Amino acid sequence: MRVKGGSTTRQRRKAIKRKVEGAWGTKHTSYKIARQTLIRSSEYAYRDRKARKRDFRKLWNTRINATLRSMGYNYSTFINALHKNKIAINRKMLSELAINNPQEFKILVEKVMKK
Repeated sequence: MRVKGGSTTRQRRKAIKRKVEGAWGTKHTSYKIARQTLIRSSEYAYRDRKARKRDFRKLWNTRINATLRSMGYNYSTFINALHKNKIAINRKMLSELAINNPQEFKILVEKVMKK
């Protein structure tokens, strides 16, 4: 006697369609195209998880540099001075300091750049 796998196939297909629910047009209704959409979106998601890290680091560097330039210094000399003074503070925290607590950031910069 043969086994009809209709319910299993339907569940598998519905699961894939559920993952691409927000897609436009046939991309969320047709199983074949939905599967292709899922593959493509997974590739984008993987790529952009890596890119997000680069983008944020770029943003932090830009914020730090902008604040430093207003004080008369530049980013590269400041980072070099931090390393020479063995001060381990990451760029995210430096950026937060520069934006939210400019007075404390200025104190840090003056302390590091004096030496």
